[in-house]
Amino acid sequence: MTGHGYALRPDTDTVTLLGARVTLVDPGALLATAGAEPVDLLADADLPAGVRRARFTVRAEAGTHHFEAYLTAGPPTATVLALGLAGPAGMLLARRLAVGDPRAERMLAGAGRVAVEASRRLGLRPPTALTASDRDAAGEAVLREAEALGLRPNIGHRVEPGVRSVTVRGTVPSPEVTPEHLRAMVGVLLQAVRELTGDTGEPRVLRGRSYTVGATPDAASPGTAAVTLDQVGGLDDVVARFREIAVSFRHPQVMARWGARRPQGILMYGPPGTGKTMLARALANEIGADFREIRTPEILDKYLGGSERNIKQIFREARAYRRPTVMLFDEFDSIISYAGAGGDAASQAVNAVAGIFKQEMNTLIEANPDVIVVATTNFPHRVDASLTRSGRFDVKVAIPLPDETGRAEIVTKMVRELIARHERPGFRMFADDVDPRTLAALTPGLTGADIREVLRRVQLAKAMREATEGAPAGPISQDDLAEAIAGLRRG
Repeated sequence: MTGHGYALRPDTDTVTLLGARVTLVDPGALLATAGAEPVDLLADADLPAGVRRARFTVRAEAGTHHFEAYLTAGPPTATVLALGLAGPAGMLLARRLAVGDPRAERMLAGAGRVAVEASRRLGLRPPTALTASDRDAAGEAVLREAEALGLRPNIGHRVEPGVRSVTVRGTVPSPEVTPEHLRAMVGVLLQAVRELTGDTGEPRVLRGRSYTVGATPDAASPGTAAVTLDQVGGLDDVVARFREIAVSFRHPQVMARWGARRPQGILMYGPPGTGKTMLARALANEIGADFREIRTPEILDKYLGGSERNIKQIFREARAYRRPTVMLFDEFDSIISYAGAGGDAASQAVNAVAGIFKQEMNTLIEANPDVIVVATTNFPHRVDASLTRSGRFDVKVAIPLPDETGRAEIVTKMVRELIARHERPGFRMFADDVDPRTLAALTPGLTGADIREVLRRVQLAKAMREATEGAPAGPISQDDLAEAIAGLRRG
């Protein structure tokens, strides 16, 4: 499934590091992404008891890839014992620390200062910061591997009352960075976890744990709230534009320093099924914004003045939003039809609705810069140009039917999502002969929605066959997909 240049299953590398099973998912793509924006990893990692939080970030800056990790740990019991406060008194102090007793915190701080001062006078080091001489053979091997790759990892310890923290840093010139550097830094991070938990000798604390490092495909499909720009296929220029808009929202201080006004209105137009609504959702997720879809029935009202009141209420609420929000007016032409010059009552009503929308857009831009208004339409000629002029809709994007290359990319991403969601050990959903490029050649004129329908039909056919025959149906093949495409064309 990789010979044609559209790999449907990402490259993975699984290794055992200090007793833990670590899987790197598409590490080359991850390092490339870090060249554009920081990548956070291991946010939901299953950490040993006592390690409260772990953050691992990869970013590129000024031609250098930076690997940075930050760990914090307890529990209070470990901190107490590290200071030599064992026995019933120490356990009582630990229990009081666990419930946040401020007197216990002061006692621990005092004990910590005494221990540190005693260590200094006796020429000893603090008891919680392991040095290279304390590390066992496994830990030393991990650090030697990182140093051999030129990472020169730096591990820093900090001890505060009730909390210990470790920072791990490593750098490598971006032209030289490889997946081996990423794997080595994960090993250094896991060694820092061991040091925080006091795991010495044969690695035990990480044994049996599994960690996945990399951007695994999202389990949700486009059309759900979790869609991302990475899932959008065949629209590279549009995705790049939307990423720029997202960057402007993530850096408000820079925008303010230059007096730059980021785009607040986006008009997308093109044939049905080309992914306009999905793109609006993906933009919201890229920014980290809430998503609010305004449907036609929320605005249009058969009673005189009702539609105008509804628009005013929607924008009144938008001006009060306290979080970044993407407001989607889907099928914009059905809400705001062309504001004609006719003198009949219908034309006057349309003009009134359009006029209110213009006013509300103008005031929203000034009142709440954290709101983006996105409008989509299949019929841009039905929308008055004065509604969508620059200053209201600064970005106007045509979403065309995908070309052959775009369709191959769409097939690839959709199949990857299905594999990520459904394939398990012992169950293979797609056969090795599935070739997105060949399928793209069979689908001229089809949209992303059409391709998803092809996949839905094949999935249903396989499930029904297995349900009725009581035997495994076998993976989806290239012939299965070609037959479904022909069936879709027949109607």
